[in-house]
Amino acid sequence: MPAGTQMFSLSGKVALVTGGASGIGKAVAQAMALCGARAMIGSRTLEKVEGAVADIRRAVESEQPQRISDETEPVVAGISIDVTSDRSIEHAVDRTVDHFGHIDILVNSAGVMLRKPTFELSTEQFNDLYNTHVTGTLRCCQVAGRLMREQHSGSIINLASISSFVDLVEVAAYAAAKNAILGLTRSLANEWAKYGIRTNAVAPGFVPTDINRKMIEGTDRGRRILEHTPMARFGKAEEIAGAAVYLAGPAAGFVNGHCIVVDGGYLASGIGDSFAPWAQPD
Repeated sequence: MPAGTQMFSLSGKVALVTGGASGIGKAVAQAMALCGARAMIGSRTLEKVEGAVADIRRAVESEQPQRISDETEPVVAGISIDVTSDRSIEHAVDRTVDHFGHIDILVNSAGVMLRKPTFELSTEQFNDLYNTHVTGTLRCCQVAGRLMREQHSGSIINLASISSFVDLVEVAAYAAAKNAILGLTRSLANEWAKYGIRTNAVAPGFVPTDINRKMIEGTDRGRRILEHTPMARFGKAEEIAGAAVYLAGPAAGFVNGHCIVVDGGYLASGIGDSFAPWAQPD
């Protein structure tokens, strides 16, 4: 086991991050790049991908200018990827190998949100969301996993959710998909460990991103969430990224089939003395 900071170093590693153009996926890609990895970020909108690539490159240059000036290969690159398409995923994996030579880390962060009363939820809407989160994750794991199997090493990190553990009301399709992510994670961890592949998950708590911001910021729903969060605030994307960096690197070399929850204490909350700022007792 490496000592000191080398336990969290991703130097020499290559990460493919789906949903990497915004939110948690972008934060994960940036954190991995800052820890030494080279990152390929994928998202459906190429314009957003190009903007994220520029942002991450600037962040690395700001903190590690020598690395940028000395680079013979790009620290970060991007590609359009649709996780509901086998061909798109295969193309993204091929491009990643063309750019960087191999893939060591796969982060499945692509996702969508749908809030709707379950009586009004159509089976088409349910299946579409499931196809993105669960079947999309499976597709990416299969394609990238074949390369990891050949090199007998790799770390897969799936994005679960706080809704993998507790109900959030009117997000049945999302909750069902995120529960399935945990089952898929455990199955792959059990089946693929013999190929040198570790499979884990990260479950973010309430982190405002493009897909959920309107639901939780400045809303009654958001107020109730914060009142039940001991740290009395929402999380930040970079705080989720730290868990992903840990799972990707040598410090987690014996961690397989687990889910790290990063939620400010929400799941642990019962009756406590923490309050959201506007709910402080007189």
